[in-house]
Amino acid sequence: MPGFPDIDPSGPAALRSALYVGHVMHARLGAHRHRFRYRVVSLLLDLDELEAVDRRLATFSVDRANLFSFHARDHGARDGSALRPWIEARFADAGRPLDGGRILALCFPRVLGYAFNPLTVYWGYAPDGRLAGVLYEVKNTFGDQHGYLIPAARDRVPGTPLIQAADKCFHVSPFLPVEGGYRFRLDEPGERLRVLIRLVGPDGADRLIATQTGVRRPLTDARLLASLASHPWNTVKVTAGIHWEALRLWLKGAPFHTRPEPPATPVSLGRDLLPETIRSETS
Repeated sequence: MPGFPDIDPSGPAALRSALYVGHVMHARLGAHRHRFRYRVVSLLLDLDELEAVDRRLATFSVDRANLFSFHARDHGARDGSALRPWIEARFADAGRPLDGGRILALCFPRVLGYAFNPLTVYWGYAPDGRLAGVLYEVKNTFGDQHGYLIPAARDRVPGTPLIQAADKCFHVSPFLPVEGGYRFRLDEPGERLRVLIRLVGPDGADRLIATQTGVRRPLTDARLLASLASHPWNTVKVTAGIHWEALRLWLKGAPFHTRPEPPATPVSLGRDLLPETIRSETS
């Protein structure tokens, strides 16, 4: 079924949940150009498999302390309640109910109890397997969170890239204004991970380009332990990198924007770009 590759095909009950081993890249454009790239290991979790993953792995737990873990209180309502009902409600509010369809979440795991997820991506599917939409859950270093939910075009051909847009309404970096918009290009989860985000200013010019790429690997204890050697302090590195790059931008004289109050609603709606817009975006 498109979007749902078998992960870790060994054993009687193969997991669809997986790891992606790859890189994150940020490139700031304009007067204060800046670029950084670092290695990361991400989780792809099928939310219906959380209990199975918790039982199968010794080094990974759900809502419990372990070397690696995933906690519902880090996402969604952030009160420890179940994540699936919260996401389903957001899709229903957008007019694209999932009705029990699969939800895949891309995020960083907690490592030794610590995690910071600047971006968590949820792919939500209808019961027939067609993609209903994508929810981009964005966090800043002040502890705020906001989501951008973008329904997939109903006539979208499965397997084709998603090209979506949303008006920016949430403060992320003190060196970028809230005004502007996002352009997203990504695929459904498969053998490779490809996520590209462009931050566009009010004048239509690109302000920032961010990418996350990766190669799918089985979600096993051996792979998780190997990631400690190849990607030490994965989540700490993300937070430290954000603050280090912010310091470098400040030293370069980049304008500083004070933090406004976060949006009153937890999720705002974006839009799937029309086919003719897609052609111009990819030409």
